[in-house]
Amino acid sequence: MYSSFMSQRGVRRAAACAGLLIAGACSDNNTVTGPPTFTPVAVVTADQLKAALDAAVGTPPAGNGGLSLNMWATVVDRSGIVVAVVFTGQKVGDQWPGSRIISAQKANTANNFSLANLALSTANLFSAVQPGGSLFGLQEANPINEDVAYGGNASDYGTAKDFMVGKRIGGTNVFGGGFALYDTNGNIVGGVGVSGDTSCADHAIGWKVRFNLNLDNVPGGVADGGTDDNIIYDLDSSGHSASGFGQAHCIDPAGESAVAANLPVSFPIGPT
Repeated sequence: MYSSFMSQRGVRRAAACAGLLIAGACSDNNTVTGPPTFTPVAVVTADQLKAALDAAVGTPPAGNGGLSLNMWATVVDRSGIVVAVVFTGQKVGDQWPGSRIISAQKANTANNFSLANLALSTANLFSAVQPGGSLFGLQEANPINEDVAYGGNASDYGTAKDFMVGKRIGGTNVFGGGFALYDTNGNIVGGVGVSGDTSCADHAIGWKVRFNLNLDNVPGGVADGGTDDNIIYDLDSSGHSASGFGQAHCIDPAGESAVAANLPVSFPIGPT
């Protein structure tokens, strides 16, 4: 039965490939033209994002916690168009492959749910989307554009030719690592997302990436007395967040709390 099924599957695939041969749809690297490409607003260059990510993943004050893994970072402009995608490590595959898309989701989410006078990081959305929460179901909204996420040649991922660049990725992600970007005049200009470690470490690294880019002129938020969009660890044993904007710890509650408390001290928001 198995061999029969596989032969039938092979026939179907061959027929599909024959019908789509011109588009190259049966290649492991999807090189079809796909969605239209736009000219993104020049929030940052890929080189600037790479330098900011490399520095953030290094050994800054208080560290990042987590597992010390390689990372992905994505920036979108205010209209949701991907500006740049980069990674740490020597090559693609030195990071979790799935984190490329997650970093883009985080950038898109933080941009989508932040305003000129209120910044919400993706970590701030964690509690509200849990069952019974006021935003339950948000994580299912606005799914990624799969053609954008998985199109192009995999060998180009994380480079200036990454298929996501110049396209709208969409997606919603509700744990640490995504931040809205604010220029020195306080204008919201897009979002940055990082992924590749625990979500708690992702938050710390993303905060430092934004700091390194000098795009952290945050107008206010729900954390640190309403001044910023820092992660809030205030879930009780039943999972209830006292503030309504908390996120669960990852692997080291004491260390993660220390890292979060240090972020606005060693990497203060505002123009530098």
